[in-house]
Amino acid sequence: MNRKIDDDSIIVPGIPVVISGPSGVGKGTIIATLVERHQEISVSVSMTSRPPRPGERDHVDYIFVDRRTFLRHIEEGSLLEWAEVYGQLYGTPKAPLLRNLEAGRDVIMAIDVQGGVSVRKNFPSACLIFVLPPSRDDLEARLRRRGTESEEEMRQRLEKVDWELTFLRHYDYLVVNRSVDRAAEQIRTIIQAERCRRQHLEPVLRKAGILPELPPDPTRDS
Repeated sequence: MNRKIDDDSIIVPGIPVVISGPSGVGKGTIIATLVERHQEISVSVSMTSRPPRPGERDHVDYIFVDRRTFLRHIEEGSLLEWAEVYGQLYGTPKAPLLRNLEAGRDVIMAIDVQGGVSVRKNFPSACLIFVLPPSRDDLEARLRRRGTESEEEMRQRLEKVDWELTFLRHYDYLVVNRSVDRAAEQIRTIIQAERCRRQHLEPVLRKAGILPELPPDPTRDS
């Protein structure tokens, strides 16, 4: 029996999506808006050794652990990537990410640029998106409105922006956060396009017998 592309038994693996950007650029708000509108998208909950901020919930915003527990997870190899940022440890638990991807769910990881590079090493086909503010003044204003950093912490975060921008060469897409709604929909469009990439879809359809084996490319020299 011929199988169809819309056959429910055919599971197309999910896309690992990294979203990075300077502190205060609005990554969390964009992701929350995106997931509220498109509940088929999963969000990877990062692990951190830092204490929770007011209003943050354990296993929802982050998995909060002490430094000793975090280091044990590193030793056990249960983190896909990890990095130390402003003296605190952050990492991505591996098992729930792999489960979601295998089930065909796209997974968003809000991680720093070091983590983004690590994810690309583990998943060469990962989609890396960098979120930018409209201007540096706008970024500083957002940090001040957030009110969760001291003046010294704010100075450190603003000074780090130039260093973070040196990683742009590793990223596939840039999204400027002029509007949360617009940025969220741009990221949704990017994910949809990534799911349609030939390199992502072709192996699944070939394995399912929907696509035949193709002859050698006649345009290439033998």
